[in-house]
Amino acid sequence: MRTDSSPGTLPAREHLPAAPAGTPVLDVVIPVYNEEKDLQPCVRRLHEHLARTFPYAFRITIADNASTDTTPQVAARLAAEIPEVTTYRLEQKGRGRALRAVWSASDAPVLAYMDVDLSTDLNALLPLVAPLISGHSDLAIGSRLARSSRVVRGPKREFISRAYNLILRGSLQARFSDAQCGFKAIRRDVAQMLLPLIEDTGWFFDTEMLVLAERAGLRIHEVPVDWVDDPDSTVHIVKTATDDLRGVWRIGRALATGSLPLDRLTRPFGDDPRDREIEDVPRGLARQLVGFCVVGGLSTLFYLLLYSGFRVFTGSQVANALALLVSAIANTAANRRLTFGVRGRGGAVRHQAQGLVVFGIGLSLTSGSLAALGAATSEPAHSTELAVLIAANLAATVLRFLLFRAWVFPDRRDEHEPSNAEPSNAEPATAGAAPDSRLEYGPLPQRPINRPIGRQTDRQTERRYAPYDTTRFRAGDAADRTWRDTTVQLQPVRPTDTDPRNAR
Repeated sequence: MRTDSSPGTLPAREHLPAAPAGTPVLDVVIPVYNEEKDLQPCVRRLHEHLARTFPYAFRITIADNASTDTTPQVAARLAAEIPEVTTYRLEQKGRGRALRAVWSASDAPVLAYMDVDLSTDLNALLPLVAPLISGHSDLAIGSRLARSSRVVRGPKREFISRAYNLILRGSLQARFSDAQCGFKAIRRDVAQMLLPLIEDTGWFFDTEMLVLAERAGLRIHEVPVDWVDDPDSTVHIVKTATDDLRGVWRIGRALATGSLPLDRLTRPFGDDPRDREIEDVPRGLARQLVGFCVVGGLSTLFYLLLYSGFRVFTGSQVANALALLVSAIANTAANRRLTFGVRGRGGAVRHQAQGLVVFGIGLSLTSGSLAALGAATSEPAHSTELAVLIAANLAATVLRFLLFRAWVFPDRRDEHEPSNAEPSNAEPATAGAAPDSRLEYGPLPQRPINRPIGRQTDRQTERRYAPYDTTRFRAGDAADRTWRDTTVQLQPVRPTDTDPRNAR
């Protein structure tokens, strides 16, 4: 999707580099409101799990949503006792508001959040963020509705959850399976572009974020989770459901009118063969041809129906002009949105005016063909008129596509995209040079590559590998940042490694 003036701004996905000393790779946000009883045990349990299983530096941020009990004091005490825990105080309620504030201020390249009750099994946390660290996906969500998920909750909540996701699929064509599971993660570069587009500050924040990301073509990774319902949850189901339905209506209306600048979120998928440039073939030509042919076929049927209807009470020339005018306006609008991906109202009037000029050319072709038919025979049959008009419309269609592509909807992305070519004599950056915004972190420690040395014989291949030293340690030891380029060999997580307090 594109507009005339806004090229995509997200770079191609890359493996996230590790942060330098003091900067975490993962920032887990826990939004809380009056959770003085559950906050301390949940945070300590989460910290213990991350220190034991997560191989990079991390941070746990407690986002206090204007709590009126002793939750702020509990959060401050945890932040003072645990170096990886910080607290953030908001004076207004709203889970979406808390996530927006903390994620916008965080310096970690991967941002996540989970509910304070830790209903989701923590063993799913590393699979949740791994695709974001590797560069495979832009967002990741836990799903309680996947086939391999194991969920313990009452029939009422099960029905509401499935009904809500069915509404999303039917109204917004959502393809993700679980919008409201409190277990999600996002890359920071994506969040910086996506958060300004999200209006909701409450429970619908998750759904709005996922719908916009999916409509923009971002990749969403789903992780089946084991989930146990919290019987003491303070969520008001009726109010939340009502607010969610209002949000669905608002998002659906915005998507229908094209008022959301989703082109800001487009990114080049460098590893997708469909996005590779083919020599001597204009970019996007194949997709545009398919879309134009589909729209053109439907427009031709629409035109013929209109012509047949108008021909009942008027002459052939007037019927042709009226049918072509109405179908041309519909054709321009459909090609603007579907074929050339122009969204929003900007330039719509100009595009329709240019489309009417193209319509005039088509009218000349079709009217000329009818005039020629009338000169050839005094009273042509209706089927003959239709055959002549079909041939004339095919010629007008080819000309219309060329004019649409080159004049009405030209591809101006090349005017905004800087050249990727680098001068061959580029000098290395000096110490005082400004660093690249995409390289603000140091590189991840790379695992040494086995390089074969030796020679091959005629009867067999003899390979010897250069030896290298490895350091064996637990994954949690990486958090103290005392290691450098050692080889990480993670210990397997055995059943005895799980938290004994976890009933699952």
